[in-house]
This record gives sequence, C-alpha cells and structure tokens, in this order.
Amino acid sequence: MRDHEAVAGSAHLARVLALACLRIIALVVAVALYLAAASLMALVVVRVAGDLFDGINPFAEPALRPPLGMARLAQRELAVDILRQGFLAALVVLTAMWREPSAWRRRLALDRAEPNGMRARHLLLILLFWPVLHIVWVTGTADAFGASFAQGVQLSPALSRTAITAWLVYVVMLAPAAEELLMRGELFASARRFLPPAVAVVVTAVLFALAHASAWGLARPVSLMPLALMLGWLRWRTGRLWPCIALHGWSNLALIAYVLWPAHA
Repeated sequence: MRDHEAVAGSAHLARVLALACLRIIALVVAVALYLAAASLMALVVVRVAGDLFDGINPFAEPALRPPLGMARLAQRELAVDILRQGFLAALVVLTAMWREPSAWRRRLALDRAEPNGMRARHLLLILLFWPVLHIVWVTGTADAFGASFAQGVQLSPALSRTAITAWLVYVVMLAPAAEELLMRGELFASARRFLPPAVAVVVTAVLFALAHASAWGLARPVSLMPLALMLGWLRWRTGRLWPCIALHGWSNLALIAYVLWPAHA
C-alpha cells in the first residue's frame, strides 16, 4: 500500500512539475508575442507616417525611395523605440482589462487601495543606494565579459535637443513603465497563479534579462539580473508596481549619467 502511495505521489509530482514547465513556456511565448506585436506596430506606424510626412510614397519600391540622411534615420529609429514602448504598455493594459475587467488594476498592481507591504524609509533607502550598486555590477560585468562600457560613449550629433529630451523621457519614464507593466505586472500576476512568490520573482527576472539580450551575448542579461531580481522582490514585498517603475527609471537615469559623464568621453 505504501509503495502504491509513493508511486502515486511521484506521478502527481511529475504532473505538477510538467504543468508548471508548460506554463513557464507559455510565459516565454507571451513575452515574445508582446514584444513582437509592439515592435511591428511601431515599425509600421513610423514607416508609413514618416514617409507621408517626408512626401514619400510608403509603398514605393526601394529603388525609387530617396535617401533619408543620418538625421532623419536617427529620428525614425528613436520614434520606433518610443512607440514600441507605448504600444507595449497599451497592449498589456488592454489584455489585463480584457481578462479581468473589474480588477485589472489589482492584477497589474496599480491599485493604490492595496496596502504597501514595506516601510517608506526602507523603500527610500533602496531607491537612494541601489543605482550605485547597479552601476558597480554593470561595469564589473562588462569587464568580466571583455565588453567596452562607458568608454567614449556620446549621443548622436544627428539628434536635436527635442529628440534628446524625448530620448531621456523614453529611457527614464516610458520604457520603465512599459517594461514593468509587462514583467512585474502582467507576467508576475500570471506566474503567481501557479508559482510561489520567490520562484515567480526568479522566473520574471530571467525573462526580463533575456528580453534584453543583444549583440554582446550574455553580458547584458547577466548585468541586468540583480536589478531584475530586486524589482521582482519589490513587487512581491510592496504589492505595488509603482516602486518597481520608480527604481527602474532611477537606475536607468543613474546609468545614463555615469555613461555620459565627461570623464568617460
């Protein structure tokens, strides 16, 4: 009888683990779909609207298209980045409203009625000192992977002051808000339906880091893992998304200031 119960228990555990793996794969697919849809929408809008603004037929053959120039290409690239994050935030919010029409704010941890699970002074200390730790980790990771970081980095001279201002707003406000709505909002809520809090923090952190993979291979995902884990922990402890958005944006701003500091030019 005991052997039968042990076998049944093992089979049940195997089914639970298999189901959890399938649900995690579904989260990976969801991230890919959200990012792909937002990117495609941004590219289409910028291509069509930009061509119409410049007096170009959007459907003209490539050989018939006039050259745009570096300044125009830089502006379009920035427009794609900004619109991508805007579309991403909109897709996440609309999905949450469709899934839970009466509780979508709670699903995305935007409900201010929920109690904050962390004392204000502790949260303030994290917001003040974490960016320093983030910069130290990122620079150390770059050295470990042999990647040049903060050396001779400058803003493109093709960008106007208005474009630079828009870029700063994008990096410090729009991108953190959109990414946190997806990762620590929608995905964290989905993960918590079948995973304990600590595992949900790790899973969403890994997805966040992998979503930032670049030509440098694993250097950037590894450099972002501590920040991703801290953001997930904040989401868990506070029960709110606002602290995550604030820390994400503040870390981005601190890193930009460090990279663009004249001593690194």
